[in-house]
Amino acid sequence: MFAGVMFAVTAGVLWGLIFVGPLLVPDYPGTLQSAGRYVAFGLIALPLAWHERHRLQQLARADWREAIKLSLVGNLLYYAFLANAIQRTGAPVSTMIIGTLPVVIAVTANLCYGHLEGRLPWRRLLPALLLMTAGLLCVNAAELQHQGARLDLSRYLTGIVLALLAVVCWTWYPLRNARWLRTHPGLRPGTWATAQGIVTLPMALIMYALVSAQIAWQQPDFSLPFGPRPAVFISLMLAIGLLCSWLGALCWNAASQRLPTVLMGPLIVFEILFGLLWTFVWHQNWPPALTVAGIICLMAGVLWAMRIKPQPLVVAISD
Repeated sequence: MFAGVMFAVTAGVLWGLIFVGPLLVPDYPGTLQSAGRYVAFGLIALPLAWHERHRLQQLARADWREAIKLSLVGNLLYYAFLANAIQRTGAPVSTMIIGTLPVVIAVTANLCYGHLEGRLPWRRLLPALLLMTAGLLCVNAAELQHQGARLDLSRYLTGIVLALLAVVCWTWYPLRNARWLRTHPGLRPGTWATAQGIVTLPMALIMYALVSAQIAWQQPDFSLPFGPRPAVFISLMLAIGLLCSWLGALCWNAASQRLPTVLMGPLIVFEILFGLLWTFVWHQNWPPALTVAGIICLMAGVLWAMRIKPQPLVVAISD
């Protein structure tokens, strides 16, 4: 249990860095950043795949199909939605929308996997949901005050929708990934992370080509294939691909094999908290009072949810 929690915390430290990435290259479209990150992830996975080729050869077709689905939804789509949302709403708001994940995943796990691991009482989950909602309202109010007359309402609302789509993707991915690992205990976390990197590479290359074609049509002045600051862009994509994609996935896979699925939702909070931490460190300022109130509500909601004990499964025994 302790090792699983430590792996989840480490994954949160690494994943929190993805909220700063779009701020470093604000002139790059979020879809190009997503494609670039996962091209880098796939390239990093190639030498690792050669090292683990014997274990990868043992994966069945069903494993590879699952890796493709997980990579498409949890990698390419999730980060494309998130990067665009951060550029439209600002990192704090997008981070706090993603901050609903601990409870959203807990509720989804309750609905989908409660019959396997025990259900959480809905009556005790309600206060956590209310606290999360209050936290979101506080952070959104703070961001609206901060942007003031500079706010482009349509762009801001579009960013909210994109952040919600990112929540959908990242709710499906960790639950599906955790259940697959728990039902396949022979899978090594590192091997599974490398397998996802391998299947991500061709999809990311196709996405990069399509996004580049769209940019060439809509923004002919944008320098392709690596944008106006190629050295910065390539270095950032390689760093995120290594730290956030491969190493983060390895740590999360290791946690998923050691902890019940219902606990994985609350532990996502470390990604949110470190995302906020790295964002405010980058801006070199303290969060406003409303944002702090939102963070407190988020933490309170998560701690409330983590204290809830799953109801034991009732097995009917016939005579």
